[in-house]
Amino acid sequence: MEDTKVTVTFEGNPLTLTGETPKLGEPAPDFEVLGNDLSAVKLSGLRGKTCVICSVPSLDTPVCDTEVRKFNESATSLGDDVAVLAISMDLPFAQGRWCGAAGVNNVQTLSDHRDAEFGNGYGVLIQELRLLARAVFVVDKDGVIRYIEVVDELTNEPDYEAALEAVREL
Repeated sequence: MEDTKVTVTFEGNPLTLTGETPKLGEPAPDFEVLGNDLSAVKLSGLRGKTCVICSVPSLDTPVCDTEVRKFNESATSLGDDVAVLAISMDLPFAQGRWCGAAGVNNVQTLSDHRDAEFGNGYGVLIQELRLLARAVFVVDKDGVIRYIEVVDELTNEPDYEAALEAVREL
């Protein structure tokens, strides 16, 4: 996989993203990741729902913890036809443990650790760390990408309101 020209920083130090970020209005690339119970989860299996996909470096870091908790709170007001996914390279067991400790039950945590299929397919795999960059994608019910934010600095939070507004507009 070729490196993209996109970079993010961690505490100001540049990192290289691999893969290619899809474009607004394009079909969202399908991917397979693992659920907390080790079951395979595919984006195509969620067709018919609007999906908010947030990728985070690790749930065990303060910014990622805050981000997923905020999306968990917002998910209750989005309705049953919206799925909120948080994807990281954390192992599924660690994700399940984190969800239990954090009381997160409105966001589905998913692991890309096995093949980095999501990270490569969405251009958010950090080459130097084999972690995912912080990003938010909104995919409509027909599988088309309607919102993209790749956060420039890993220690910054995404623009929650912009992502949620994109969902509300659908």
